[in-house]
Amino acid sequence: MKRIILIFLSSFALTANAQVKTLTLKDAVSYALQNKADAKKAKLEVENSEYKIQEVRSRALPQISANGNLTYNPVLQTSVIDGAGFGAPGTTIQATFGQKWTSGAGISLTQAIFDQSVFTGLRAAKSTREFYQINDQLTEEQVIERVANNYYQVYVQRQKLILLDSTFANTTKVRNIVKGQFDNGLAKKIDLDRIVVKMSNISTQRQQILNAVQLQENALKFYMGMPIETQIEIPQTEFEVTPAALTEAPNLANRTEYLLLKKQEELLVLQKKSIEAEYYPTLSLSAGYNYLGQGPEMPLFAKPADGVYWSDYSAIGLNLRVPIFTGFGTRAKVRQADVQIRSLQEDLKDTKLSLDLDYKNATTQIQNSIITIENQKENMLLAGEILKNTNNNYLQGLASLTDLLDAENASIEAQNNYTAAILDYKVAEIALIKSKGELKTLIK
Repeated sequence: MKRIILIFLSSFALTANAQVKTLTLKDAVSYALQNKADAKKAKLEVENSEYKIQEVRSRALPQISANGNLTYNPVLQTSVIDGAGFGAPGTTIQATFGQKWTSGAGISLTQAIFDQSVFTGLRAAKSTREFYQINDQLTEEQVIERVANNYYQVYVQRQKLILLDSTFANTTKVRNIVKGQFDNGLAKKIDLDRIVVKMSNISTQRQQILNAVQLQENALKFYMGMPIETQIEIPQTEFEVTPAALTEAPNLANRTEYLLLKKQEELLVLQKKSIEAEYYPTLSLSAGYNYLGQGPEMPLFAKPADGVYWSDYSAIGLNLRVPIFTGFGTRAKVRQADVQIRSLQEDLKDTKLSLDLDYKNATTQIQNSIITIENQKENMLLAGEILKNTNNNYLQGLASLTDLLDAENASIEAQNNYTAAILDYKVAEIALIKSKGELKTLIK
């Protein structure tokens, strides 16, 4: 018995020494949306989409670059020329052209005048931003759902722990009574041994539940992005059962999952148009200005007196490209894009059916859970009354110890069933709120 008491005291001491943070569901969800890596990464994707838009927009702006070079030619190329051009017909002249050193510097500009792929890319970039914004919303909803479900799981485990603590305290009182009866010769040793075994079993169960509580709390903290060592407390008022609105069916077209697929469909259509843009001609403007130095010595810092001469030149042009035949490669890519669009449209149909299923299942589970909670509540109250009466009868010698232990076991089971029914209801409630696309109402 001393070992059992030490286990209880040590477990209480661990929680007493740490500062406990009271955590409502709203607090838990708000904390997760600010600290969980998934939520942060989704927001970074939204930020990154702005840079992608800037990248695509840059293709429509002038492209300006500067260039420079310095070349040394150890051996100049010799060309063979017909001497007739120099007044010496019938002879061949070997001439060496160029200089040992050449250096150049210049600036060039390219401006797209017409490029259908650039225009399509700009539209796709804006749709990509909207896609990531919707994805951010979906990620937040997923974080909320995971946190809420784990939050209620922690509640169930803690309720089981409270129940075992209460049972242990009541069983301790019975053990003291039986021990007193045994010391006075009014009870058998086997009765005392049965009570001791019962307390040992409760202690073992409590340790298992305590471990389950810790594991579930760790999971909740992980989904929240909270440090694992933080001690949390969940207020009882979070678990009042109120009938949910079951009459108003959700508008599936507003569900984030559906909107995300629709936006993805839009992007695939733009991708197809971007490929089709390869059929269109492109027109661009190019311009350049360069400065060239040549001579037998390094042109840098050299002068004409050193045999080094500098000259400039420039060019402005229009570049037209008209695709004529690409070996049917563009056509194949367009057809591939079309297949992707049709495949996504099938996903849209399937997703709509899935969302309908989620709503129907959630409403059914809610209705069944409400009935189960009412039944289990009545059963729990009845089991508690039976235990109370059996305990009084035992003290008066009108009931056996077996009757008392059976009544106690029945009361524990009834209370656990009631707690489990509340969990089922809360999980179904989260599913129903999700099916309506209203998970963010949990943080309002």
